[in-house]
Amino acid sequence: MTLLIGLPGAGKTTLAKRLEAERPALRLTPDEWMGRLFGASEHEGKRWVLESELLWGVATRALTLGVDVILDYGCWSEEERELFRTQAQSLGAQAELVVLLPPMEVLWERLNARNAAATSGVFTITRTELASYDELFQQPGPDELARYDHHLVMPREHQ
Repeated sequence: MTLLIGLPGAGKTTLAKRLEAERPALRLTPDEWMGRLFGASEHEGKRWVLESELLWGVATRALTLGVDVILDYGCWSEEERELFRTQAQSLGAQAELVVLLPPMEVLWERLNARNAAATSGVFTITRTELASYDELFQQPGPDELARYDHHLVMPREHQ
């Protein structure tokens, strides 16, 4: 199980699609589901239910069948990440964490372009919202990273 984390515009979905094409894997991207089901990135607290119950249920079944799963979730808190890591490992799956941390200006440039394109299933995010999300994001520390079977951190200065 590969868990991709980072702020909006970090490149999670782009990377998830590339990984999905490179290896036989099931990609689960909540934004795509939220857009189709509710037309919004969050709707009355339903995103967490979608991620932790519906999509994770699909992921659990795939992992028990030996299918690789790519979770394009974001997971801003250690608590969220820990939930998915422990559950995957309890199923006998390897848990990989990929942390995408582009500089804030790069994030904003990507989001601004994405906002202008107004593609179906893509949600508009303002610069103010991005700044508030950055304050909420808990970057994994060494202790958290050590609990994963594999991890890759792409620091802000290297993207």
